[in-house]
Amino acid sequence: MGDMTSAPGAVSTTGPDRQALRSRADELLGALAGPRASLREDQWTAIESLVADRRRPLVVQRTGWGKSAVYFIAARLLRELGSGPTVIVSPLLALMRNQVEAAARAGVRAATINSANMTEWDDVRASVRAGDVDVLLVSPERLNNPDFRDTVLPALAADAGLVVVDEAHCVSDWGHDFRPDYRRIRTLLADLPEGVPVLATTATANDRVVRDVAQQLGVGERPGGSGGPGTDSGDPAAPDTLVLRGGLDRESLRLSVVAIDDSERRAAWLAENLESLPGSGIIYSLTVAAAEDMAELLTSAGHRVSAYTGRTDAGEREELERSLLDNEVKALVATSALGMGFDKPDLGFVVHLGAPPSPISYYQQIGRAGRAADRAEVVLLPGPEDRAIWNHFASLAFPPEDVVRRVLDALEPDRPQSTQALEPAVDLGRTRLEMVLKVLDVDGAVQRVRGGWIATGRPWHYDAERYAGLAQARQSEQEAMIAYEQTGSCRMEFLRRQLDDPTLDPASGGCGRCDNCTGDRRTASVDEGALDRAREALERPGVALPPRRQWPTGLARLDVPLKGKIADGPAEGRALARLTDLGLGQRLRGLLSGADQEAPDWVVRACVPVLRDWGWDERPTGVVALLTGERPVLVESLARALAQMGRMGHLGELTREPTLPPVTAQNSAYRVAQLWGTLSGPETAPTGPVLMVTDLYGTGWTATEAARHLRAAGARAVLPLAVATAG
Repeated sequence: MGDMTSAPGAVSTTGPDRQALRSRADELLGALAGPRASLREDQWTAIESLVADRRRPLVVQRTGWGKSAVYFIAARLLRELGSGPTVIVSPLLALMRNQVEAAARAGVRAATINSANMTEWDDVRASVRAGDVDVLLVSPERLNNPDFRDTVLPALAADAGLVVVDEAHCVSDWGHDFRPDYRRIRTLLADLPEGVPVLATTATANDRVVRDVAQQLGVGERPGGSGGPGTDSGDPAAPDTLVLRGGLDRESLRLSVVAIDDSERRAAWLAENLESLPGSGIIYSLTVAAAEDMAELLTSAGHRVSAYTGRTDAGEREELERSLLDNEVKALVATSALGMGFDKPDLGFVVHLGAPPSPISYYQQIGRAGRAADRAEVVLLPGPEDRAIWNHFASLAFPPEDVVRRVLDALEPDRPQSTQALEPAVDLGRTRLEMVLKVLDVDGAVQRVRGGWIATGRPWHYDAERYAGLAQARQSEQEAMIAYEQTGSCRMEFLRRQLDDPTLDPASGGCGRCDNCTGDRRTASVDEGALDRAREALERPGVALPPRRQWPTGLARLDVPLKGKIADGPAEGRALARLTDLGLGQRLRGLLSGADQEAPDWVVRACVPVLRDWGWDERPTGVVALLTGERPVLVESLARALAQMGRMGHLGELTREPTLPPVTAQNSAYRVAQLWGTLSGPETAPTGPVLMVTDLYGTGWTATEAARHLRAAGARAVLPLAVATAG
């Protein structure tokens, strides 16, 4: 096969025989996808550009097109030409597991380095050094782990025969799933020897994301063009680039929207219609609570389903994925934790219980269905609560400049500080602070080292225009999602326009498959028996509220003399429901968003089973109202009603001095500092347990400070009871 037989360790300088390459590529595809499989022309164009021309193509193709076949075949061909192993940066463990199995079918020896297999890292490194690994899959989080970055990454960059950036839209904060860790890839690419090819792939990128990925990774398309087979980059900074961008129509998908405003009716509709959907599939929800509630409801209705969320541990996730792959369950009820990379070609349906915040993320998720099926059902069940959930996640975006500057000011060049230690210095929650630090790290202003983070002293520019543009783009995407729900035109064409599909023909007349094109609409009616069962399941009150166990670190820096374990905090509490719950939670959301009022009878009645089933060690002897929220009338009237009903003493109210500024801190240390010593109320309490009634339970720090006050007044235990909890 000509240059296909080059000796290991030596890359051919005369150029491979392209006809022999094509023949070998077809052989490898047969091993990977079956003897009847044949390479698409764009697949071969990408492979040829990588193997024969050592270029940097960007492949933007729909889910199921065969992007993984491109990089596995290219990896094997380059290996046979004597190149080093391929490094694939891959975002999810599910994707890694599927790809290792797929690689084996093509005779490609693959291994992974990620947070779930740390005990195997040394063996994997040894296998790479020994030449026993063709493909190494690396999670993006590893790229900025100090040990990995300083000891493993340089060797990978020096020896790599090919670098693949899978799900490349994650590089761009204009994309629907931006991940700061992905930006570390730029460092890896900068350290590559000359001539090492790079492949970037994604299924979900509009024009703006494509341009951003091109700028950051050195791949792109000619300005003013949508890009097509063989489109060269016009960017002088990336002269050796190629974009392959195909159509996004999915002929197997049947898109429909069922508009039901009531959350319990939506749940009942799904319970009633699930078995009519083909095969097995995924039911997406916007929150963990909704996924868990829906899984429980469907299970009680006799359906074979399981919940799959960010709370699901890695071992259980793998087992649940396998159960869906083997059709042992009808559906997984999942959050976006089950997303990119999950590969079940015969997935029969995707249902969304609540709409994602953008058509682009919606397209990415529905792309899981119908990849190797003639027909797959895609159903959207939007809810009026969707906007509130979108706005919550939008509030976690990159913070204002003064907050970011405080993060920089808190860091020192020679004394590493952990994220936890930095919290008292800046009012950001830990997850958001971690995101800010990662962005600053990639921008060169800070560096992650062993023991935490340090300042580099390099100047840093706050790109206010970009962040404002991002906020506006997110708002526009939300409005577009609402428009998708309400459109009377072709739904598939709507999504393709949102992703700037270069092959979309405005005069096509629609896909001919969606509910709008066919006029075949799903009924929104629900059997009353199914509705009653859904209500009974979803309105069952009672959510546990675990107490805070440990004071935040660094409180001494805020002049608060508290540290270590919390010895005088509350016991485990209860809330009637979460505001994100599908049933009772939605009724409570309406109550708490309206004007303050006395507790309605249905709220008082909902407390009865919660109190009855609490399982406390000792029955409370008194009731106190914690009036630190926005609904003092609701809380005080509920406390009095429960005291009378349960024959407990009414102890009065715990309040915060009204002249004090409101508690607005986002991170735990600052919140404790704002609350410490600010509550007043009963100075003596019965020696027995006290039931403490409040409206909305959030971080738990207000309840902790209130319990500390009541315990000091003599209460033996404090039992928080909230009307609702935010999460």
